[in-house]
Amino acid sequence: MKDELNVLVNANEGVTKGLRQWRFTSKDEINEKYILAYIKEAVANEEKGLSIKPEKKEVVPSEYFANELKSDASFAEAFQKFTPFKQKEFIEYVDSAKQEKTKIARMEKIKPMVLSGVGLNDKYR
Repeated sequence: MKDELNVLVNANEGVTKGLRQWRFTSKDEINEKYILAYIKEAVANEEKGLSIKPEKKEVVPSEYFANELKSDASFAEAFQKFTPFKQKEFIEYVDSAKQEKTKIARMEKIKPMVLSGVGLNDKYR
């Protein structure tokens, strides 16, 4: 969207790309003519199908997780059978641990799950 009046504010600079706000601090700042022009442009953009598509971030497993996959072929094979979404869940679950002993404990927890084809959060779905 064009912002000729320079009134749109990015709510979370550097993070959001398509969500901008027009903020008002008093009733006197509200100008219906300008607001309608912005709304019509937004509707026109929507009808044209113009939108910002989110970028997919590829999750790279940590060195610890990658070593576990390399050292156990059956674990690696079973892990590859999961969808990318479920693979990401497992990787983030193990890699989000701060201490090494927690990573090891989490890896020991997920190995039987992966080998039996059960996803990390399947019991909640």
